[in-house]
Amino acid sequence: MGMEYDDNVKKRLRRIEGQIRGVLNMMEEQQHCKDVVSQLSAVRSAADKAIAYLVAVNLEKCIIEEREAGRDSSKVVQEAIDLLVRSK
Repeated sequence: MGMEYDDNVKKRLRRIEGQIRGVLNMMEEQQHCKDVVSQLSAVRSAADKAIAYLVAVNLEKCIIEEREAGRDSSKVVQEAIDLLVRSK
């Protein structure tokens, strides 16, 4: 079964999409490298927050499912940690 993605994460990604368009416009306008990098850093930060949000929401659901099934949820927690570490 697939995961349902709520409007919160979709809004975050639409904002990132707008930021990317802004960076491309800055490049077309040949703006200073420092400013372009600054905006790209903001994109990276927003993407990191979206990843953390997705992992947190999914983790909560998975822990509940594991506990309801009478299983140990520590494996699910470790998988979430691995996802976050890998995304850096």
